[in-house]
Amino acid sequence: MQDNDAINNFWWTVELSVSVARYNRPYNEERLSTIASLTDAIGSEISTEKDFFGNDRLFLKASYRGSKGIDEVVYELDFILNDPDFEGIEITRCYRLENQEWETLNYEAFPPLPVGKGLIVMAPWHEKEEIPEDRMPVYIYPASAFGTGYHESTQIALSLLEEIVRTGDTILDVGTGTGILFITALKLGAGQAIARDIDPTTLSEAKRNMNLNGINPKICELSEGDLLKGFKGQVNILTANILLNPNITLVPDVKRVLKPKGFAIFSGMTHIESYMFISVMNASGLMIEREMRIGDWWGCRAIKAWG
Repeated sequence: MQDNDAINNFWWTVELSVSVARYNRPYNEERLSTIASLTDAIGSEISTEKDFFGNDRLFLKASYRGSKGIDEVVYELDFILNDPDFEGIEITRCYRLENQEWETLNYEAFPPLPVGKGLIVMAPWHEKEEIPEDRMPVYIYPASAFGTGYHESTQIALSLLEEIVRTGDTILDVGTGTGILFITALKLGAGQAIARDIDPTTLSEAKRNMNLNGINPKICELSEGDLLKGFKGQVNILTANILLNPNITLVPDVKRVLKPKGFAIFSGMTHIESYMFISVMNASGLMIEREMRIGDWWGCRAIKAWG
């Protein structure tokens, strides 16, 4: 049996590509993003590069947890790529990417980052630096869990969250990762947090960031959980900074866990993916109260449409 720490000490990265000349760029970006969602990639990036012959190609870099196994990932991708809808897309490279402990990272790679109207995300080595008077610091270790605050999807979620936290609110953070969202809510005045993640190894990262921000563990419930399965309570705020596919799976369950006048914040999707998500959300009794876009990334804040 493999040790869990050893299994989760690296990521698998798979690169897929398609010629820019095939179909059009937005359609190809949508196809690549869909592949990342269908295979439950925990991170993805789309870029344009030249191939050996100097032709433009779109590349998708999709990351998967080491615990999944590269054979399983490639088998799943091959099965999807046999679908005519993904014609022309091919796997170009697979490799293993080792994690680095935060102490070994280049400190300057994570400068203080102002987010929204009054937040600033800071790595712990910047905590002694002067903080702008109009900004509240949120300290996050740039370690193995996702949600350091430097990705556009997390910035969207933080901005939408900052505007609506009320004193004493209860927040449910689905797919918590580093815990940046529920930690921010508690620092803004929320009274209780419930954080769930399907990967139990990320919960230790959330605990470390709680300590760094002086969060009382008595007001936080951290647990392993698959989206909202088994969750019985109701909350004022639900946050989900995850990918399109799990967000779509999550949505039909959201209405039952929101208190009256509650908010649900969804992020982790591209602007192209938003059209598919909105249609599913509307059918589930939710309506957009505010939406936000940063670059190619999109998120929204929703309320109950009825009931």
